[in-house]
Amino acid sequence: MPGNDIVSDWFDQYGDDIYHFLLYRVGPKDAEDLVQEVFLKAFKAADKFQYQSSPRTWLYSVARNVANDEFRKRKSRKRADLLSFDGTLDIPSTDTPESIFYGNEEAQRISRAIQSLKSNYQEVLILRGIKELSIKETAEILSWSESKVRSTQTRARRALIQQLGGWESDGEEFSEYR
Repeated sequence: MPGNDIVSDWFDQYGDDIYHFLLYRVGPKDAEDLVQEVFLKAFKAADKFQYQSSPRTWLYSVARNVANDEFRKRKSRKRADLLSFDGTLDIPSTDTPESIFYGNEEAQRISRAIQSLKSNYQEVLILRGIKELSIKETAEILSWSESKVRSTQTRARRALIQQLGGWESDGEEFSEYR
């Protein structure tokens, strides 16, 4: 089946990018499963892909929708959990690459700060600031105008700086947020 080869190629090319996007959006617990869901959806729809945008852009759009679906499921689960909470806590073991990433205090702080922002701020910060997509690619993924990407990115940067308490990094990854 030709769609299988195409999606396999896309996975090889863009799988890490999609994973990192989802890691920042939903956290390490669900990111890997959601990557599989993104590529399963891509596989099912590959024959309908029209190449009006790049496959990478299209996959980010699918990942964005999958992340939004996950948040809706979480809200539903939270309500159910509140109704059935018995007072015990289940703390999972963390020996994954994600736990190493989240073990770094600075990375943890940034990730928590990003995840505390509004979803459109999260998305634009991840796509522009972390994944370094162009304004045009970001606009396509989010179905926004380029000017909306620029203005939202500016507001998101300010919100992130405020969330971090005016923190400035000596490193390169967030130096643009100063």
